[in-house]
Amino acid sequence: MSEAQLGLMTATPIIIIFAIALRKMGVLSTVATVSAVSLSVAIATVLFTTQ
Repeated sequence: MSEAQLGLMTATPIIIIFAIALRKMGVLSTVATVSAVSLSVAIATVLFTTQ
């Protein structure tokens, strides 16, 4: 596993946790939270498989 893949595996859960925390604080709407989580997973998947 390359360093880039390790970074993706570390950063993606942090982004997801941050989005959920912002949702619980009332900063993000549910749609924005779902979008942030979905897109971060999709981007991480594409980048992980192309590394």
